[in-house]
Amino acid sequence: MGQSGRSRHQKRNRAQAQLRNLESYAAQPHSFVFTRGRAGRSVRQLSLDVRRVMEPLTATRLQVRKKNSLKDCVAVAGPLGVTHFLILSKTDNSVYLKLMRLPGGPTLTFQIKQYTLIRDVVSSLRRHRMHEQQFNHPPLLVLNSFGPQGMHIKLMATMFQNLFPSINVHTVNLNTIKRCLLINYNPDSQELDFRHYSVKVVPVGASRGMKKLLQEKFPNMSRLQDISELLATGVGLSDSEVEPDGEHNTTELPQAVAGRGNMQAQQSAIRLTEIGPRMTLQLIKIQEGVGNGNVLFHSFVHKTEEELQAILAAKEEKLRLKAQRQNQQAENLRRKQELREAHKKKSLAGIKRARARADGDSDAEDPGAPPEAVGAGQPEDEEDDAEYFRQAVGEEPDEDLFPTAAKRRRQGGPLGKKQRGKEQRPGNKGRGQGGNWRALKLQGRSQRGKAKPRPRATHQDSRPASRRGN
Repeated sequence: MGQSGRSRHQKRNRAQAQLRNLESYAAQPHSFVFTRGRAGRSVRQLSLDVRRVMEPLTATRLQVRKKNSLKDCVAVAGPLGVTHFLILSKTDNSVYLKLMRLPGGPTLTFQIKQYTLIRDVVSSLRRHRMHEQQFNHPPLLVLNSFGPQGMHIKLMATMFQNLFPSINVHTVNLNTIKRCLLINYNPDSQELDFRHYSVKVVPVGASRGMKKLLQEKFPNMSRLQDISELLATGVGLSDSEVEPDGEHNTTELPQAVAGRGNMQAQQSAIRLTEIGPRMTLQLIKIQEGVGNGNVLFHSFVHKTEEELQAILAAKEEKLRLKAQRQNQQAENLRRKQELREAHKKKSLAGIKRARARADGDSDAEDPGAPPEAVGAGQPEDEEDDAEYFRQAVGEEPDEDLFPTAAKRRRQGGPLGKKQRGKEQRPGNKGRGQGGNWRALKLQGRSQRGKAKPRPRATHQDSRPASRRGN
């Protein structure tokens, strides 16, 4: 059987819902929280606690190495949709927190005067309420005392508001609000109080015994005669279990909230439990860009209008020189590229001309080497070798031993250059046989260590004695 139309509609609706969720998630602000430099163990733990506050819209397992620069982090943040950096660093004087807006800034630098880690805050509580389901949704941001004290105060408030997704009070689901982040500004000390709380909603108007039963924590009723005593008076409950409620934390719920007794249009109490971390911040300066722009505000350094104009003029001159160097470099690269292309064309043209001269007419028949070239290729030292044989043996060599020399001798041709040089050399007469210095030298060497070549028998010597003449 084929699929029903209802199944197709369900698949299409489910796919459309997933697409809407992805688009809404991508539109929300995301953040990176990491440390720079030698921060120390406590500051690194503080960065992990701040990541806990920023969950789930932050990289929980982000690892930044020492060799990674700020430009590397900015390059990675773009494809991932990261909009804010929270960078913690430590110097010899204090600990600092930088809040950056990507990709164009600004950058806010805070000095952390005091801080307390999550483990220290939780250990000081008698009963803490913190579980993993609370970190499935971003916290509710509450800003206090951010009035019209100055432009830097408004900029601070805007930066903190953009850290978290906006909330529509008419469509928000109260079950997603499990945490609260409070940032309080003190105008007198110009400091910020950073506090992180867990939110719990409990019904109001029931006795302590009824609340205990609703929470499934049954007290010890062995001393009671009837259960009405527990519901009416709350006998058997300790004073530590009593949590005071009043007008400061009592409200009427616009919708039902998870928890027994939290019904719509009923009175309930909002209770906050601090879960940390806790910080005391002071704004130091505000810069343009991502950490390297003009200083818009500084808490301790104040410059006059002339100094600001001089700084601006120096920066513009620096940018102008940088642009001039870049243009010059681009011009040099273009000129070198043109020279390279011209040289390449010239080289290719020369190679084509050389190949054309070497190939010639491909249809013509090769006539071969001229006869003079064959004779000229033989070594001229053959005349010297024949003369050496005459001096050493004392007889004429056979024609097959030195054919070229014998042919020239029969034709009466001219002797070789070396032989002519030896005959024309003055003072050679009377020195050895025929004045040949080379023959005398080689003959002396053969007498000292080498065996003389045996003389070959002539045609007359090879005849038998019976046939020889008288």
